[in-house]
Amino acid sequence: MQGADKGQAARLDGEALRIGIVQARFNEALTNKLAQSAIAELLDLGVKSQDIRHVTVPGALEVSLALQALAEADEYDALIALGCIIRGETYHFELVSNESGAGVTRVSLDHSLPIANAVLTVENEEQAWARAEEKGRDAARVAVEMANLLEDLS
Repeated sequence: MQGADKGQAARLDGEALRIGIVQARFNEALTNKLAQSAIAELLDLGVKSQDIRHVTVPGALEVSLALQALAEADEYDALIALGCIIRGETYHFELVSNESGAGVTRVSLDHSLPIANAVLTVENEEQAWARAEEKGRDAARVAVEMANLLEDLS
């Protein structure tokens, strides 16, 4: 297979990157944990604090609109979506989960901009807490890796 990048190590150097973060405030204690771990990991990967823009929105359905505004500013190498949707007793969970995910993907594809989606969709608060720190870190790593990959591909 000519030109295959199989086994290529992830490039996790964030030193020259600008990253935008959109955090939903609904389930705020959980989304604050996501944000704290994402920002800490970005800093550990070399992203400078002044190159991280962190904004908040009311809930998961508003995340994609704020991501779109950041994408249109054309100032960011990657974005991170943070939120937490916990299943309730109604169909609302499915609606919010599906529309949130679709919105994040649409912004990413429309703007050819990597967006690490760490909007948790969980059955209960216990599951959310078990995932918040790790998924925040993972989102930061995905954002940096994908920003570097897209730079390499262009």
